[in-house]
Amino acid sequence: MATKTKNIIIDLKMNSGDPKFIQVADSVAAEILDGKIKLGEQLPSINELSTKNSISRDTAEKAYKILRDRKLIVSVMGSGNFVSYAGSKAKFDVFFLVNKPCTYKMEVYNSFVDTVGSKAHVNMYVYYCDEQLFINALRKNMNNHNYIVIMPHFRNSKKNHVNYTNRVLKAIETIPKDRLLILDNSSAEITGNFTAIYQDFKQDIIHALTEAFEKLKLYKKIILVFQTQASFPYPIGLLHGFKEFCRDHALEFDIIEEVTNDLEFRSKDAYITIDDNDLVHLVQQVKEKNLKLGKDVGVISYNETPLKALLDISVLSTDFKAMGQKAAELIMNNKTEVFKNPFGYIERNSL
Repeated sequence: MATKTKNIIIDLKMNSGDPKFIQVADSVAAEILDGKIKLGEQLPSINELSTKNSISRDTAEKAYKILRDRKLIVSVMGSGNFVSYAGSKAKFDVFFLVNKPCTYKMEVYNSFVDTVGSKAHVNMYVYYCDEQLFINALRKNMNNHNYIVIMPHFRNSKKNHVNYTNRVLKAIETIPKDRLLILDNSSAEITGNFTAIYQDFKQDIIHALTEAFEKLKLYKKIILVFQTQASFPYPIGLLHGFKEFCRDHALEFDIIEEVTNDLEFRSKDAYITIDDNDLVHLVQQVKEKNLKLGKDVGVISYNETPLKALLDISVLSTDFKAMGQKAAELIMNNKTEVFKNPFGYIERNSL
């Protein structure tokens, strides 16, 4: 005979933007995913749930329907509702929030999926650096996944990059910390003890450019192509780190918004591009002007991709494959750790 679970007390928030039946479903789902309600246990009846929590039968019925749709419970006619095998932690569910669709973000995701293999279901959602899309997706999916993996990069009203907004932080703080993993960016703004694998954008670029210094010092000027306003804005730490490196090494430098079609090249300038479109425009113009890449004009690109390796472009990059693999290993081993991901300079013939 199945064990009947204790009475479930639902903490309904009157100022919540979610209807009561959603809050009830999320509360029960959280207890199932946290292991407080075990596989095969019988849940309170609709009458018991509604009476103990002062909610209507209709609210309780709708909540149980949501849990059935999420495959967390099953209904047995004449017996009641039971925690299903799909709700068991034997095979866990991961909600993977990515800020933008691009080659290197997908490398992290693919490495993560390859490492967990058949042990997990991984659902990816792209929120395009948009605060509201992120919050909506998190609210909808948080309580039917065992782990939440977040790459936090947002844009504010001025289209500048921010690690988090106040509303985003408030939403993240509702995630149980043993189910949270922050990837790629700062985690210092979040309270509690959780797992993070991060880049330090300012210090990383200083370190990598220092590795490239022997080549960079051969150029008259170093030019960073850095858009201050974009749909996918760049972390400001990159800009601060670049300026600090150039000043510390007495290198002449400049910062431009984009590589335009009528860019005037000066002999022995080196360019650092972040956006791949700027890299393409730059290489095209170098060829059109019959200049030699790596001799007349230097080029370094930010973030490694297979195409840059094929085109022999020097890069400054973190190890995206290692990031995804490390994240998966920490989750599978149930470890809480804050880890700085490897970052460096890969020298090729474009510099």
